[in-house]
Amino acid sequence: MFWRGVLGYLPVNIVQGLVGLLTIVLFTRVLTPGQFGDYALGLSVMTLAHTAIFTWNEAAVGRFWAGESLRNGGADHAATVHRAWLGLLAVIPVAVLAAALWPMSPSLKLAVIAGLVSLVPRTFAKLGQERRRAAGEVGGSASLELIQTLGGFGFGAALAYAGFGGAAPLMGFGLASLVAVAVCARPELAKAKGGRYEPARLREHAAYGVPLAASLILTVVLSTTDRFLLAAFLDNAAVAVYHAGYSLSNRTLDVAFIWLGAAGAPAMVMALERGGREALASAAREQFSVMLLLTLPAAVGLALVARPLAELMIGPTMAAGAAQVTPLIALGGLLAGLNTYYFSEAFVLGRRSGLALWAMAVPAVANLGLNLALIPRFGIEGALWSTVISYALGVAVAIVMARKVMPLPVPWRVLGEALGAAAVMALVVSRIPDLGGLPELALKAATGGATYGAIVFALDAGRLRSRALAILQARRAGSAA
Repeated sequence: MFWRGVLGYLPVNIVQGLVGLLTIVLFTRVLTPGQFGDYALGLSVMTLAHTAIFTWNEAAVGRFWAGESLRNGGADHAATVHRAWLGLLAVIPVAVLAAALWPMSPSLKLAVIAGLVSLVPRTFAKLGQERRRAAGEVGGSASLELIQTLGGFGFGAALAYAGFGGAAPLMGFGLASLVAVAVCARPELAKAKGGRYEPARLREHAAYGVPLAASLILTVVLSTTDRFLLAAFLDNAAVAVYHAGYSLSNRTLDVAFIWLGAAGAPAMVMALERGGREALASAAREQFSVMLLLTLPAAVGLALVARPLAELMIGPTMAAGAAQVTPLIALGGLLAGLNTYYFSEAFVLGRRSGLALWAMAVPAVANLGLNLALIPRFGIEGALWSTVISYALGVAVAIVMARKVMPLPVPWRVLGEALGAAAVMALVVSRIPDLGGLPELALKAATGGATYGAIVFALDAGRLRSRALAILQARRAGSAA
C-alpha cells in the first residue's frame, strides 16, 4: 500500500511543488511587500481557524474509516462526520464578524475574511480527500488535490492582477475548493446514504480528534507565531521577507513530506489494524528510510543554493533578505516534517491523541518565549533561531513520549548513510564558484543531486535501489503478460 501511494501521489506532489514555487515567483512580484505580508497573516489566520474548528472531524475520518468501511459500508460513520461538519460551519459567521470588527487595516481585514470564508468549501473537500486517502483511493484523493492546487493558483493569480491585493490568493483557494466540492459532493454524500447520525460515535471521534487537533493547533502556532510577533515588533514588510524565505524553503520540503505522509500514514494504520505491531514496525522502518533519504538532501541542498534560488524565485525587493532566511528554515522544516509525519504518528496509531497535545505544548511554549525574547533584540534572525530550536525540542519530546504508546523504529544505519552522502554532496557543491542566478542554481543542483544519488545508489541505502528494481521488474512482467 505504501509504494502504491508513493507512486500514485507523485504526480500531484510534483504539481504542488511547481505551483508552490510559481506562487512565490508571482505573488512576490505582483504584490507589494505590504500586501504580501497581508497574505501571510491572512493565511496564518485561515490555517489556525481550520485546525481549531474542523481538523478533529477530518482526523476521525482518516483514522477510523479503514475499520468502519467494513461495517455497513461506513454509512453511519459518514453520516456522523457530515452532520458534525454542518454543525461546525456555524462558527464561520462568528469568526467573520469578529474579523470585521477587529481593529486592523482594510487590506489585512479583507485577506483575513477571504481566508475564513474559503474554509466553507475547503473543509468539505478535505473530508472527501481524507476519506479517499484512508480507503487507499489514490487517484480520487490526488484529483481533488490537483483541482485545488491548480485552481487556487489560477484564480489567485487572476484576482491579484485584478487588484485584490493580499486577499487574492486566499480568494483563489475558496473558488478552487468550490470546484472540488462540485466534483466530490455527490459520491461522498452517497457514502452516508442509509446511515444514521450516532451521538456515541461522534463522542468517540471527538475524544480522539479534539486532542489531536489541539496538538496541531500548537503546531500551527509554532509555525506562525513568529509572523505575528514580527508584525508587532517590526512591520508587515519584515513579515513579507520572512514569509517569502520561509515559504521558499519550507514549502519545498513540505511537499515532499505531505507526499510521503499521504502514502505512509494510511499504510501504517492498515499494517497495524490487519497485521499487528510486527507488521507496523516493518512498514514504519520502510517509510522512515525513504522519508529521510529524500528529505535530508533536499534540506541540505536548499541551504547550499539559498542565494541563487532567492535571486531567481523571489521579487527583487525581498530576495536578499529571503536568502538569509532559507538555510535555517530548511533545517527547521526538516525537523518539523520528521516530527509531524513520522514520530508523532505514534500517538495516532496508539489512539493516544492526548499525548500528542502535550508533546506539542512544550515546543510551542518554548517558541513563543524564544520569539518574545529574541525578535526585539535580533529581528528576523531571532525568529529563525527560535524556530530551529523549537522544532528540535519537538522531535526530542515526541521520541521520548512515544515510547509510552507505540515507539516507532529509527533505522540508524540509514540515518548514517544519508548524513554521510549529504556531507559529501555539500563538500562537492561548496567547490563550485558563485556564478549567480540560474547558471549557479542549475549547476549546483545538478552536481549535488548526482553526487548524493550516486552514493545512495552505490550503498543501496534503505534498500531503495533494490525496491526500485523490483518495482520496475514487476511492471515489465505485467506489461509482458
